[in-house]
Amino acid sequence: MFNSIHKFTLLVGLTAGLFSCGTDPNDTGTEYAPNMYNSVGYEPLTQLAGDTNKINPLGLNMRIPVAGTISRKNYTGADSIQQAFLAQELIARTVPVDSLSYSAALLDNPLSATPENIEAGKEQYERFCQHCHGEGGKGDGLVAKAYKGVPVYSSDALKDVNDGHIYHVITHGKGRMWPHGSQISSQNRWKIVLYVHELQKQ
Repeated sequence: MFNSIHKFTLLVGLTAGLFSCGTDPNDTGTEYAPNMYNSVGYEPLTQLAGDTNKINPLGLNMRIPVAGTISRKNYTGADSIQQAFLAQELIARTVPVDSLSYSAALLDNPLSATPENIEAGKEQYERFCQHCHGEGGKGDGLVAKAYKGVPVYSSDALKDVNDGHIYHVITHGKGRMWPHGSQISSQNRWKIVLYVHELQKQ
């Protein structure tokens, strides 16, 4: 009797294991903690499928500015860099997730590659990226040892990718890499881009 139960349990386990495995290399698997990637608060530049804002008309997060709002699209004062961040972020959020080439063609880093910005990018990289991509961008981080397929920045395939390409991948994710647009500010993502360019040279 015990032997039959044992065989049945083993058969059920094997069947469940086979059906739970997929062949799609881009499948990120079950999302156990969605709040790590999707903000609990409503973000005006993000509209998740099936996530409707119960307060705003039409369930949208972004709203039309109130009457009398002054357009600042041509503003060139002290906050003009913030306008540049916003403009690039709007483009990045408008480009479809699977249209990486569009971002590569349309996006430009508003920040200059100063030592200060590169150092700030390194700090953000160490916080958000190094555990997978490794200290030198060689795809040998602690997580990568178990989570195969992390790319090497200095490889022939990636050593020449531009600002828009890198920013798109950080924002939207790619393959097994989850998106980080809700975790890292636009400004800090651009700083990471600057530091990744340094790693591409190594």
